[in-house]
Amino acid sequence: MKKLLLIALTVFFAISANLSAKAAYGMGGCGLGSLIFKDNGMVQIFAATTNGIYGNQSFGITSGTSNCTSDGIVNNDKAKEVFVHMNYESLEQEIAMGKGEKLSSLATLFGCSGDSQRFKEVAKENFSKIFTAAAIKNPSIMLSNLEAEVGKDAALKNSCKI
Repeated sequence: MKKLLLIALTVFFAISANLSAKAAYGMGGCGLGSLIFKDNGMVQIFAATTNGIYGNQSFGITSGTSNCTSDGIVNNDKAKEVFVHMNYESLEQEIAMGKGEKLSSLATLFGCSGDSQRFKEVAKENFSKIFTAAAIKNPSIMLSNLEAEVGKDAALKNSCKI
């Protein structure tokens, strides 16, 4: 058990170090602090504190400013996967109806916010293709099926960021 924990922690820190080295900001995260404290040393404590005090990371992430970019550690594909896993049962019901708050949120994660109504229609029309026997047991398969159906639709293929 201890050996497994040690391996898991080693992998986690190796991946974390690799990802933080590629970011445009230091370990304190993106935000005002990353603009003021550029050195990636102990000074990152002040960067994180500055970000926390001024609460500007949310704005930076949303607007893509303050060194916050779309190539962060959590990318959109992972966000979609986590969202589907957390809201799987609700999404199943809402896709069957072709409407709902969580389905609208999923459309936004797909980048279809401008054409969310069409996204909902495509999801409802292809319910049986999205929720196959395998997908009922595995939300990741459901997400792959949904991505495939959205990709087949001419309007969504151009308006969504798949």
